[in-house]
Amino acid sequence: MGRHRMHAARHSSNAHAANRGAMPYPALFKRLKRRKPLRLRCERCGRTCVEEKPAPRSAGIEIITSQAHNKVAAVAAAIEDARPLSMRINAWEWRWPLNTYRERDANKLSRAMLDRLAEAERMTLDQNREDLAHRDEVRARYAELEADCDACISLSAPAAAPLGAGSTGDPNCTAHASLLGIPAISLPMLQDDGLPLGLQIAGFVNGDAQTFAIAAAIKPLL
Repeated sequence: MGRHRMHAARHSSNAHAANRGAMPYPALFKRLKRRKPLRLRCERCGRTCVEEKPAPRSAGIEIITSQAHNKVAAVAAAIEDARPLSMRINAWEWRWPLNTYRERDANKLSRAMLDRLAEAERMTLDQNREDLAHRDEVRARYAELEADCDACISLSAPAAAPLGAGSTGDPNCTAHASLLGIPAISLPMLQDDGLPLGLQIAGFVNGDAQTFAIAAAIKPLL
């Protein structure tokens, strides 16, 4: 595939698992030639994800970051509000099923769902249209990166999983993948406080096979 370019983003995304039993999409499991990456950094926290390997240029992988690449910087800025934007769009889309459930029996809805419904009912159609237009702009900005890099690398979470069952952790590292509608894979190859921490490989729209192939090539290197 020639030289690969990857960028270290500020955010991350959820992992997508493949059904290895039925194997409906064989291309997803194609492996690339193993390559050694440069030092990968999560720009948000400055954490070193992978130690630098010798002769990185001969390995065929180049890392581009927002400090040195205008398009990467533009995308990092564009997805800064990915979480609140995603939550507003999600709340609006849940408005009608949730108000139906509330009318049938409000006691069957959790406090979180009732709060989400209340938020949606405060929104207007024009506000939702503005949010959707903003999402289209962010997606277009991200799509421009495909001409410059094959995938985006970051952490899957800002830290190890929290203690207890009260929270599943901070979703800021994964919200942008949902907003952008892109494939993303979390490789549980890192550690934080002795607990697993994922290295995330995010691709581009309709680029599932490419994203899986890149993740398969990176995994043996860690």
